[in-house]
Amino acid sequence: MSTSGGNVGSAKKGSSNSLSGMISTLVPAALLAIAFVAAFFVARKHFRRVYAPRTYLNHLGKQRQTPAPSAGFFGWIKDFKNLKDEFILDHQSIDGYLFVRFFKVLIAVCFLGCLVTWPVLFPVNITGGAGQEQLDLLSMSNISTSNVNRYYAHALISVVFLGLVLVVVARESFYVVNLRQAYRRSPWGASRLSSRTILFTNVPQTLSESALFELFPGVKHAWVASNTKELEKLVEDRDETAMKLEDAEIQLSRDANLNRIKAEKGKKHFIAGDVADGTKWIDPKKRPTHKLKFLIGKKVDTIEYGRSHLAELLPKITQEQDKHWSGQGELVGAVFLEFTTQKLAQDAWRMMQNKKTRPNSKLKARQLGVMPQEVVWGNLRIKPAEHYVRWALATAFITILIIFFAVPVAFVGLISNINYLADRFSWLEWILKIPQVILGVVTGLLPVVMLAVLMALVPIICRLMAKFAGYVTYSQVELKTQNWYFAFQVVQVFLVATLSSAVTSVINQVIAQPSGVLKLLAENLPKASNFYINYFILLSLSSASGTLLNIGGFVVVVLLGRVLPGKTPRKIFDKLTKLSAPSWGSEYPKWINLAVIAITYSGIAPLILGFATVGFSLIYVAFRYNFLYVYETNIDTKGEAYQKALRQLLTGVYLSEICLIGLFGIATADNKQAAGPLAIMCLLLVLTIIFQFTLKTALRHEEGRLAYVDLTPDRAPHTNGHHEDGLNVEKPLVTEKGANEFTPRPSKMPAFLAMIFNPEKHHLGALSASLDEFYHTPQEPLPVEVQKRAFFSPAVTSPEPVLWIVHDDMGISEREIRDTQKAVPKLTITDEQATFNEKGKVYWKGVEDGYAREAPVFEERIVY
Repeated sequence: MSTSGGNVGSAKKGSSNSLSGMISTLVPAALLAIAFVAAFFVARKHFRRVYAPRTYLNHLGKQRQTPAPSAGFFGWIKDFKNLKDEFILDHQSIDGYLFVRFFKVLIAVCFLGCLVTWPVLFPVNITGGAGQEQLDLLSMSNISTSNVNRYYAHALISVVFLGLVLVVVARESFYVVNLRQAYRRSPWGASRLSSRTILFTNVPQTLSESALFELFPGVKHAWVASNTKELEKLVEDRDETAMKLEDAEIQLSRDANLNRIKAEKGKKHFIAGDVADGTKWIDPKKRPTHKLKFLIGKKVDTIEYGRSHLAELLPKITQEQDKHWSGQGELVGAVFLEFTTQKLAQDAWRMMQNKKTRPNSKLKARQLGVMPQEVVWGNLRIKPAEHYVRWALATAFITILIIFFAVPVAFVGLISNINYLADRFSWLEWILKIPQVILGVVTGLLPVVMLAVLMALVPIICRLMAKFAGYVTYSQVELKTQNWYFAFQVVQVFLVATLSSAVTSVINQVIAQPSGVLKLLAENLPKASNFYINYFILLSLSSASGTLLNIGGFVVVVLLGRVLPGKTPRKIFDKLTKLSAPSWGSEYPKWINLAVIAITYSGIAPLILGFATVGFSLIYVAFRYNFLYVYETNIDTKGEAYQKALRQLLTGVYLSEICLIGLFGIATADNKQAAGPLAIMCLLLVLTIIFQFTLKTALRHEEGRLAYVDLTPDRAPHTNGHHEDGLNVEKPLVTEKGANEFTPRPSKMPAFLAMIFNPEKHHLGALSASLDEFYHTPQEPLPVEVQKRAFFSPAVTSPEPVLWIVHDDMGISEREIRDTQKAVPKLTITDEQATFNEKGKVYWKGVEDGYAREAPVFEERIVY
């Protein structure tokens, strides 16, 4: 390789392609990680709210709580080790369990890759004869053009490893299908209201309620969605006014209390009677006020205005809610249908997916197993045509975003190889005079940090665009976010950064010989893997240690919680009882992208697989701890996010094959013997495509083989004025020929392949039995009132807010409660459990023991 000398010389000056560059990244990252882990060990002993809230917060319930760890500084480690990953499945969610399992799969894949590639490819690369040094010695870039026969080793080893990746993906895909089936058919899963409910949109105005019941057998209840836009404005105004009134009432008491404390400190003998006279300490001139409009609005007394405005709003809201409750609101073309059994709901869902059996061509079945809290109510009115237009606009925007971000991401790639640019441009020569350690940080650490900052806002934008596109549930929004953000990660964090890094490393040669750009890129593309070695080091160490230390939670709960605990008991309650919840749409893509990078470079620069194994192992431990002791799951995709992640993992297989095809194809220009490895990789690419389509068909077939537990909970009929129970008789869904359309057909997969790809299929009963005994008991029927309002818009069912103020021993809070209830009789206001401490700060009595249920503003989590 004619250009190797210049590149190696530059590498010796501290680039990310050298050992010194890697060490420069590793040392500070390792020291920071050690400091974080040490801080975690110390902090978790004293701050269980941050590091083990799931062990004591009573509002989670015994089923969802994690056993408290043993006493002692290191006692918790044994308990953490003894708890199985399945504990997350049994006590939290399928999504949480599968997310942790995903890292175990990545660890297995990368470690397997090390066992397959290292013994063969390291010796082949080291003796390749191209004159590379340091880390580049271990990559494909050290194979000279006269030794292209060695490419057979890369091709054949890639066939073995990438084939094993396909097997792992297939096995996991079938596993998650079987797990979802076991979960769905469990008595608890089958008895849930959501498991028997389908959301339909684009419901024709001419379709009557009676016709809806007749469309499908076994419809038990219907909730017809209406336009609540005006009601939502009223409810928003009510809640905002109520919170301002609550804050003002507390501020009034706090100011009086602080005045009293100052007076106490200024007098040696304090008159006890003064304490009881709260009015003595209130300054009439400093009552809470606010402007009705920002900056230019009229200033009003917050307490007096709040009472009078709420007195006007509450009757209006009640009247408007009654209108929607009785079915008199403007319909938006959406309906939630509850079926008597889960099987009937699934049959109706499959009927709607088949154009031949669909009972109404306009009706759209949007989601089976929908839960009320995940509905994007504002999107229910969106018609299919508008949805497609919105989707096209959102997709176009994300595409433009990806293209636009290529500029700053490419700049990051330039920084990672700034020393090569310094060789070419004289005005950058001063960079070469920087000490090696500092230069190593600049080329190794700084680009990674900059890349992480650039990525911070992208998932937020993707999530907003998914809502704009018209998806009707937050689980759908997360899944779409996962798609877009993954594409963004692959293009920007991987491809653009890789190509820009490869281009800058040979910029002198490209300028001198433009016609040889492809050859130069092929020779230097493997070297770009060293940037991602630094990326793995920094991201794995910082993410693992940072996730354990939970810096954000520590700052909010401990630092700010102690210094600024909150000015109202409500804020303290929210801060201390709401748990962190991961967002699947933004969590999965960044880790899938790392796995894609590792798989892509497996046949080119296999050293990366070792760093990936260690990195994913550290991240696995960190996330496992948090899902057992810290995190809660809010958005439930029922395992779909994991299934999507497995499919996205195949991107690494395709990129690996395409890169090797490109490298071998370019090599054939100098040596025709490279045609053999090229043919092998082309054949593997074709087989991979066939495999993916076959796997998709097989998974769809297995998903349809769902075994049901037909449980019909004994519940009272729903009669709320406009919804009536439908048919309670389970009828088969039949075709025109009379055959049962949806009877599961036997699997066509040969037995030996089934044992390789789907070993759990024949042990589905054992998999079901492995679920916690909690799942083997049907859910207790929800109260009738809860069932009746389940799938109404929150604006329709939203009750008047409870005002929670602070008790004081001067009688101010008692007087304010009386005056407020007199002005607004329908409003509930209380000062229970909240007091002022000796420093005049708000204190909630349940703060230490996690007694959230006793708080006046506590709302029981309803499992629909």
